[in-house]
Amino acid sequence: MLVSTKRDVFFSPVNRPCSSIQTPLVFFVYVDYHGLTYPLLLCALEGSICIKANAQSCGECIQVAETCGWCSDETFLTVGESKSARCDDLESLKKRNCDVAKIENPRGSISIDENKPVTNRKKDVAEKLKPEQITQIQPQKLTLTLRSGEPQTFELKFKRAEDYPIDLYYLMDLSFSMKDDLENVKNLGTDLMREMQEITSDFQIGFGSIVEKTVMPYISTTPARFINPCTGNQNCTRPFSYKNVLKLTDKGDEFNRLVSEQQISENLDSSEGGFDAIMQVAVCEEQIGWRNVTRLLVFSTDAGFHFAGDGKLGGIVLPNDGRCHLENNTYTMSHYYDYPSIAHLVQKLSDHNIQTIFAVTEEFQPVYKELKNLIPKSAVGTLSSNSSNVIKLIIDAYNSLSSEVILENGRLPEGVSITYKSICKNGVEGTGENGRKCSNISIGDEVSFKISIESQKCPSSGKAEPETIRIKPLGFTEEVEIVLNFICDCQCATEGEPDSKKCFEGNGTFECGACKCNDGRIGRLCECSIDEVRTEDLDANCRKDNGMDICSNNGDCVCGTCECKKRENPAEIYSGKYCECDNFNCDRSNNKLCGGHGRCECRKCICDANYTGSACDCSLETSTCLAKNGQICNGRGTCVCGICKCTSPKFQGPTCEICPTCPGVCAEHKDCVQCRAFEVGEKKDTCERDCSYFQLIKVKDLNQLPQPTDQSFSLAHCKERDANDCWFYYTYAIRNDTKEVYVVETLGMIGPAKC
Repeated sequence: MLVSTKRDVFFSPVNRPCSSIQTPLVFFVYVDYHGLTYPLLLCALEGSICIKANAQSCGECIQVAETCGWCSDETFLTVGESKSARCDDLESLKKRNCDVAKIENPRGSISIDENKPVTNRKKDVAEKLKPEQITQIQPQKLTLTLRSGEPQTFELKFKRAEDYPIDLYYLMDLSFSMKDDLENVKNLGTDLMREMQEITSDFQIGFGSIVEKTVMPYISTTPARFINPCTGNQNCTRPFSYKNVLKLTDKGDEFNRLVSEQQISENLDSSEGGFDAIMQVAVCEEQIGWRNVTRLLVFSTDAGFHFAGDGKLGGIVLPNDGRCHLENNTYTMSHYYDYPSIAHLVQKLSDHNIQTIFAVTEEFQPVYKELKNLIPKSAVGTLSSNSSNVIKLIIDAYNSLSSEVILENGRLPEGVSITYKSICKNGVEGTGENGRKCSNISIGDEVSFKISIESQKCPSSGKAEPETIRIKPLGFTEEVEIVLNFICDCQCATEGEPDSKKCFEGNGTFECGACKCNDGRIGRLCECSIDEVRTEDLDANCRKDNGMDICSNNGDCVCGTCECKKRENPAEIYSGKYCECDNFNCDRSNNKLCGGHGRCECRKCICDANYTGSACDCSLETSTCLAKNGQICNGRGTCVCGICKCTSPKFQGPTCEICPTCPGVCAEHKDCVQCRAFEVGEKKDTCERDCSYFQLIKVKDLNQLPQPTDQSFSLAHCKERDANDCWFYYTYAIRNDTKEVYVVETLGMIGPAKC
């Protein structure tokens, strides 16, 4: 067999098929250096990952793949096999006679710890539920036990609840260009309250205002312009960065009153300090009054925005710290911290479950649409020149945001991966990134997600400490808490025997059927010190005779004991005290090792019951030799390897039932030969039915009939008389179980008769 340079690929002649652990990939032609061609079959090894891992303990083994198991039976290994041979795929361990009860194969599991059903709440029901009593996501808490390579999958349901509470905070740019917009927003509170009553009976609204950082070059710092930054006869308030004017409240008239008291201000540059304000609105939960409900932030402006790095223009170099700095409802650190970056803002909005609506004028639509693409669960609406359409803009944006659910998860532990599959409205499925979300969800609709979590390895610390991750729908306060436990060792490891007598002089812990050596000790039984590995005396113990190779050149001498090499094909194993045995160099029959009826042990076939022979190709079964009369070979032969060997050469056939040369053969076939060859005789009318059992061959004369000198098959020469007293000549023969009749075409005369 030719072997490729790739570890797991073998080229096999076509007349030798891939083995049971190999997969046929493709046929192709090999051309040797003489120009001769050979058809070859490309075979790939399967199930070898466990053996190749060279695992030295049960814990290492079960982390290789979910198909790997460890045999903890003390007597499992044969002489010469290394400890790592205990780690193999489950079926191989069974075939190698490891007791199933001794196979360590821990499995992962899922436990649902909190599973409140999603709320079926109607808006017109008299009973009003508190926000914390409403459930839109199920289950709420799980514990997953993970084994490396084995994913654990669970279903997560989401149902958009009817009459779910909403908090809306209106953040407005109060630079001079927004003067006419402020007039229209002054009645927004009661009008918006009225419209939102169609969606929810529990609605709160708040208000905040922004201008810009209070340093040059963003504003004028001259005393007069600082007190009144507007020119001409305009009366404006002094510049500020951000003010929380109204904490979230259910009183729309209070909103109208406080907004009516607001005054326009002015700044020098065209971009605004909106990001500073958005950050404070997100992180100052207590001051803003956010509840654990749907949180909407409407940002209204007719300008662009500053972001991280722009603060350097005013000598501000410290990055935004993402913390709350409100004193008397005013942002006090705008002169100290730079604007936040977009990524920082995205993180904080997500952490605090805030969905953002950018209400901006037509001129800045392209800018904010690009920003929307970077901020999940955000929307952009076109604000009219005087903000007269702001209520419709908010309602449309809310409907758009709330009709889509997008799942996100927190940071995953090292080596852990997560995949999502969505089952959305009307059974529409999504995978990959689309598996995280469902769109076009109406109130009362229920969708589900299949979530698979898989660990590829145990934590790098080596400790199987639990980890916690969270999954939540973006923009919602509800979340699923998932505790991850890792299977990093086998149960048998907890039953280990330290300083065991089973390990040489107590130099190891006996666990899971093998010795786990103490530091400085090696060997299957920890019988050797690391300092003793390469001495000549120890090497001598690994030679069968003085002139023999160490470990028969099939292994390594470790502490005076042979540890046999592993083959590319994991089913092929060297064994024996000197690695002198193997299980793949036995006789073959029909291109099968031991004929497929035995196992190869130390280069000798051990045949299954009812088989014998060097290649187990001789069946002891006699049923194939039974004749119709119940006798073995009709009493005319012996049954050898399931085939009759006739004692007399004149008998043949599967049960020695045929005797072509016995008297009566010619008379037996006479009528059929006549009807087939000459269309006459007693069987003329039934010839097709009765006489199709032989192959007819016509010849010109007697000399062309088969002769007895051909010993490859038996035959009988026949001479018979027909009804017209004419002779006809034929030969009856059996060649490879095929009956043949050779007939001379012309009839012979008897006396004066004409034939």
